[in-house]
Amino acid sequence: MMTFKQLEAIYWVTQLGGFSQAADKLHTTQSAISKRVQELETLFNLPLFDRTQRTSRLTEKGEEMYMVAKKLLEQRDAAVNQFTSSQEVVRRLRIGVTELTAMTWLPRLVNLVQMHHPRVVLEPDVDMSMMLRDKLLANEVDVIFVPDSCKDERFTTRRLGVVENAWMCKPGTFDGMKIKRLHDLSSHTFLTQGDKSGTGVLYNQWLGSVNMHPTSTIVCNSLLAIIGMTVSGLGFSYLPRQCVEPLVQSKFLEVLKISPALPKTNYVAAYKSDQRSTLISSIVLLAQESCDFSRALQTT
Repeated sequence: MMTFKQLEAIYWVTQLGGFSQAADKLHTTQSAISKRVQELETLFNLPLFDRTQRTSRLTEKGEEMYMVAKKLLEQRDAAVNQFTSSQEVVRRLRIGVTELTAMTWLPRLVNLVQMHHPRVVLEPDVDMSMMLRDKLLANEVDVIFVPDSCKDERFTTRRLGVVENAWMCKPGTFDGMKIKRLHDLSSHTFLTQGDKSGTGVLYNQWLGSVNMHPTSTIVCNSLLAIIGMTVSGLGFSYLPRQCVEPLVQSKFLEVLKISPALPKTNYVAAYKSDQRSTLISSIVLLAQESCDFSRALQTT
């Protein structure tokens, strides 16, 4: 079996041009260097140096062995540096986020990660909750931040925060109508996210539990598009109250005060249970600190 001492011997003899120079470099004797080279030659039954020359010149196979030694020694040194350096190794971390997270607290999370882990590069993937769940299972992302609708024993989840939604419409849409109960809206167009959205899944289940079945429904997977369609008067929808508050204040949207009230949506961080990573645990803690759905959209 080759040893690093043997590899160091052939490497430094070649680099420095002689056995005595290599001995000085490695703080040993010339005879020790010669012995290590001979051990390699015996191990592979071939000469590494052309001993007919006055200088230490490699044979053809010796050149190959030198390149192998150079590569292995570099890998060894890199491994030693990685595990002894106090500085964090550069690493890319793939995070899956929903559109709502991207519109609200993702910038704060990125800033905190850059502050606490300056050598970590975040790669956000903005998608629907169920698509992010599938990507997590396929190891295409490392951790996801989604509504708590992905019940799966293969995931470890950590609570992040709560989203408060409210029924909204274009101001004046229901003027003159008595809209006090949710069922009063059943004959009007309902704008909703589909079964790829965690919030859509949770709220569709809740609507079924209160026996609310709108006769006209438009399904859209984009939260921004649903906000736009609601502002345009195409129908009513549930929207994140704090996030769209500027649109309410500017009279682009109206909050419908009806009962029963919408349940709040819990957001969680999820990662695969068999993946133990101190970095992911640290990022989840920073996400818990960052999570704030009140960072509102601006009207411009």
